[in-house]
Amino acid sequence: MDHAEADVATREPTDTADGHGHVDVEAVTLSAELVEAASVASHDVAEYALWLGDDSLVLAQNLGWWISRAPELEEDIALGNIALDLIGHARSLLHYAGAESGRTEDDLAYWRDEPNWRSAHLFEQPNGDFAHTIARQFIAAHYLFELYSALMESTDATLAAIAAKAVKEVDYHRDHSIQWVLRLAQGTEESRRRMITGLSDLWPFVEELFVDEPLIDRLEGVAVRPSSLQAAVEAAMLPVLAEAELEVPRGFISSGGGRRGDHSENLGPLLAELQVLARAHPGAKW
Repeated sequence: MDHAEADVATREPTDTADGHGHVDVEAVTLSAELVEAASVASHDVAEYALWLGDDSLVLAQNLGWWISRAPELEEDIALGNIALDLIGHARSLLHYAGAESGRTEDDLAYWRDEPNWRSAHLFEQPNGDFAHTIARQFIAAHYLFELYSALMESTDATLAAIAAKAVKEVDYHRDHSIQWVLRLAQGTEESRRRMITGLSDLWPFVEELFVDEPLIDRLEGVAVRPSSLQAAVEAAMLPVLAEAELEVPRGFISSGGGRRGDHSENLGPLLAELQVLARAHPGAKW
C-alpha cells in the first residue's frame, strides 16, 4: 500500500525511498496564501472555519496517541503522517478563523474551554482498539474528502485554497482507511469481529455530520451545505462495506450538538492533554 506525504499545507507530494515522506513537525507550516493574505474573515465565515479546524485538530490529537502503539511499525508512521496532515489543515483554518478576533491559531487551540469548541462528536470519539480507530477514520476521511472537494468551489478564496490543498491529502487518508477496513474484515475471525464492533460504535455519530445548522443558511455560496454531502459520502462508503461483506450498522443516532458547543464526554479529557503544557507555562518559547 502506497503511503502519502507527512506534512501539510505547503508541501507537494515527493517520492521517497520508503514512500512515507519526511515526518518533521517544523514542516507543518501555514499555507502561503494565509501568510500573505490581507483579508479577514467575517464573523460567520470565521465561525465556519472554526468548525472545520476543530474537527481536524481533535482528530489529529486522537490519532497522535497511536505513535509507538500501532500494531506494526509502518502504521506508526502512517497514522503519524495523517495526524500531521490534519494539524496542517487545522492551523490554516484556525489562523483564518482567529484573524477576525485578533487571535492566533495557538490561542484558539490552547486557550478555549470545552463549550467554545465546535468539533462534531465523531472526531471526539476515543481511539479504542485499532479496528475502532480505522472505523472512525473510514467515516471521517470519506466525509472530509467530499467536504473539501465541494469547498474548492467556495466564493471565499481562502477557504477554497485551503480545501484545494487538503483534499489531496484526505484522498490518501480515505484510501488508507479503505485498505484497512478490507484487511480487517476479511482477515481473522477476531479482526472481523473487531471491525464490526468499531463500525457499530461509530455509526451513531455519522448523522451529525450532515445536519444543516442555521449558520449554513447565512453562508450560501461560501460554506458547503452538510446535507448536500450525505449522498456522495454514502455512495463512496457503501461499496467498500459490501466488498468487505459488512452490513451498515443500525441502531440509535447520537443527538450531536458539537457545532453548538454541546460535546461528548470525551472532549474534556482530550483537551486537558492537548492544552496542559501551554497552560502550565503560558507564553513559553522553545
